[in-house]
Amino acid sequence: MEYASNGSLVQVSSHSELLASKITSALQGCIKRGELDCALPTSIPLERPKNRDHGDYASSIALQVAKSAGLAPRAVAELLKRDLEAMPEVASVDIAGPGFINITLERASQGEVVNAILTAGEKYGDGSALHDVAINLEFISANPTGPLHLGHTRWAAVGDALGRVLSAAGASVTREFYINDRGNQMDLFGASVRASALGQPLPEDGYQGAYIKDLAQAVIEADKGILTLSGNKQLVEFRERAYKAQLADQQRVLEEFGTDFDVWFSERSLHSSGAVEHGLEKLRSQGHVYEQEGATWLRTTDFGDDKDRVLVKSGNELTYFSSDTAYYINKRERGFDICIYMLGADHHGYVNRLKAISACAGDDPEYNIHVLIGQLVKIMENGEEVKLSKRAGTIITLEELVEKVGVDAARYTLIRYPVDSPMVLDVDVLKRRTNDNPVYYVQYAHARIAAVLRNADELKIKYSLAEFDPALLVHDRENELLGALAEFPRVVAGAAEMREPHRVARYLEVLAGVYHGFYADCRVLPLGDEVATPTHSARANLCNATKQVIANGLNLLGVSAPERM
Repeated sequence: MEYASNGSLVQVSSHSELLASKITSALQGCIKRGELDCALPTSIPLERPKNRDHGDYASSIALQVAKSAGLAPRAVAELLKRDLEAMPEVASVDIAGPGFINITLERASQGEVVNAILTAGEKYGDGSALHDVAINLEFISANPTGPLHLGHTRWAAVGDALGRVLSAAGASVTREFYINDRGNQMDLFGASVRASALGQPLPEDGYQGAYIKDLAQAVIEADKGILTLSGNKQLVEFRERAYKAQLADQQRVLEEFGTDFDVWFSERSLHSSGAVEHGLEKLRSQGHVYEQEGATWLRTTDFGDDKDRVLVKSGNELTYFSSDTAYYINKRERGFDICIYMLGADHHGYVNRLKAISACAGDDPEYNIHVLIGQLVKIMENGEEVKLSKRAGTIITLEELVEKVGVDAARYTLIRYPVDSPMVLDVDVLKRRTNDNPVYYVQYAHARIAAVLRNADELKIKYSLAEFDPALLVHDRENELLGALAEFPRVVAGAAEMREPHRVARYLEVLAGVYHGFYADCRVLPLGDEVATPTHSARANLCNATKQVIANGLNLLGVSAPERM
């Protein structure tokens, strides 16, 4: 299945790998016999016709190669038809219009997807397109100065799902959290906690919220001796202890949300390790660093940035941009082929400058670095936008969202929309156990199948692959469900290639709908005293395969697949 960037279903096709290979074989045969004089295309177009009377699959390949072959498209289609009809997997081939090829598969061939799913199990959907590609996925960059807010929440869900999808496509993925633990905001944070602990007014522009008071109390309870310190030494101690406590709280919340990181990377470490100076020298060796008016600049305008960027100010003070450059170079020198940055809505200006850093470092900015920008999330409850946080005093936190709707509903809903579009999360909808709640709709399909299979076990219906006859699946609803199941690997591959895990969520919703249609029209279990037949067994196997694919898809989203609801 194909989805547009907005998540809407635009095309359905199935068994694409099988059919693509068969059409390629037919083309090779025609070329070998001298009937066609053309190069093999790099891809074979396939889609699922809306009208099932037009076959199971359609291809415009004849139109694609006709010009280079010097023949009319319909003549090319006739040549391919002859070879395709001779293949045992193909039941019939028809030519429509100027040369479209409509293909109907043998039912047994169509049903083999059940065998493939149940044999692969949890691995069904995995691919190798990104095999041996090392990816650094940085999807939360936060200050350890307060709770994770709603913007972080979206990336915590989407970033984790993207990591799972990329891994399923064969990549070696390292999930990285960038800790913004350097700069004036850290000092202001420490001063705010100290003022709260000493009962003093908070500093101007200091951090507000009940969590500051909680941190101050926790720091004192851990070591009352901090109160005997004075001056800057006391400020540093409050800052560092509150920092560790707040970071630990962020880690706890993310773990409870089902989001784990392989690396927690400290911005401070870039400076303490000499990585910033090393990065500067590497860029200088590439010939893109220059001095002007006492400052050191990186010539990023050579690679699409709107202006050159300052690395070192005239007073020899390093800029934040110097950290950005050092961090990218550090990632590449750690062996990552692709660095993915997932940034907030206010970071549009970073796209060109980050790509320029990659180019200045001698890399390919179209391959080695990808930047995704996530738009804002709005939470509605009782018809009104929720803006205030009980704990942080400002916008709502990740933890508060989970308290309202649960981990599964929060994750699924945040993932199912393209990240480049703003979204509204309706708490009232997500609390409902109805079909207008997308996560419930998909999870219910899995639980419904689990119930069907429990009943099949009670009725002693055998549905292992040893008893499975795919030729018995001849109903249109069965054919539709088989086609949808066969598409799952391609959906996963597309989600990885396009960096769009929402494709998996939208696919699952379509699959759940197709299953419900199948269940309504194809009786899986015998009625009353009716004797169970091999058809019941075949349909139970089809149910089991559908259950496996739904579970695999939900796992890619970090969402549970309940057996009962």
